[in-house]
Amino acid sequence: QVQLVESGGGLVQAGGSLRLSCAASGSILRIDSMSWYHQAPGEQREMVALITSGGSTNYVDSVKGRFTISRDNAKNTVYLQMNSLKPEDTAVYYCNALIVSAYGLPKNYWGRGTQVTVSS
Repeated sequence: QVQLVESGGGLVQAGGSLRLSCAASGSILRIDSMSWYHQAPGEQREMVALITSGGSTNYVDSVKGRFTISRDNAKNTVYLQMNSLKPEDTAVYYCNALIVSAYGLPKNYWGRGTQVTVSS
């Protein structure tokens, strides 16, 4: 079994910062891309940032210059540093990873999500 567990969400004032973490555990052979999504109430889940196994990154326009995605391959962990937070960043943030497990087939895994609330 493979699991993704997020941490680091919370309540912060506009202009503040939060750092999200997501640790993958289980029978993991390899982790390819890792990414963060967010979903606000009544809206669709949207990719916020992605990092490949080689370290290339991609961001949705609304967070460019404010958010930074990084990963620690030795710890099977991905991070999202969120600075200059805005009320519109309020959402549940989900971790996603494309993982090759001991069973040999690549599969997309999701965490359960962590709430980020930015007050004005």
